[in-house]
Amino acid sequence: MKLIIIDYGAGNIKSIQFAFKRLGVDAILSSNIDEIKTADKVIFPGVGEASSAMKMLQESGLDKIIPTLKQPVLGICLGMQLMCNFSEEGNTKGLGIFDVEIKRFSNAVKVPQMGWNTVSNLKSALFAGVKEKEFMYLVHSFYAENCKESIATTTYGTAYAAALQKDNFYGVQFHPEKSSLAGEQLLKNFLALKTNN
Repeated sequence: MKLIIIDYGAGNIKSIQFAFKRLGVDAILSSNIDEIKTADKVIFPGVGEASSAMKMLQESGLDKIIPTLKQPVLGICLGMQLMCNFSEEGNTKGLGIFDVEIKRFSNAVKVPQMGWNTVSNLKSALFAGVKEKEFMYLVHSFYAENCKESIATTTYGTAYAAALQKDNFYGVQFHPEKSSLAGEQLLKNFLALKTNN
């Protein structure tokens, strides 16, 4: 299996690579558009600030390519947020894959949200074998509102989407590579998804 992690300068890439290595898969880091297009599966990671990350995607032309991919794509944390329409972080226009906006948590809660939180209302094959109210690890100051594309929810001051899906695109706000056995199960499920390309 050819698994590509998109390398665009905004990622916690090493921990994701290690997580897949534990599952027996060597994930290749690449920003090469042809290589990304021909991958069986694609991971779109992200740690950092939305507007500067989007600028890096635009400079490499990846902003045009990612929405056209036909194979399963998994956005993680900021990667998921950039797949949405818009983020309040830096007033950033996103890739428009998920029809939802990214909002900042209110000052009523400590920001960033950091640590373990339960995920509920699990839908999609991505969560096969993951129990309702399983704990996942999160570190973020912005969140996706609940919407028709939500496939998991969680609550921190407000209820929000912990995961999204539209067609072959998946996104998780939490870090599966840091979420113990439940996160490992989710990554296994992603590897098992059927490829359409």
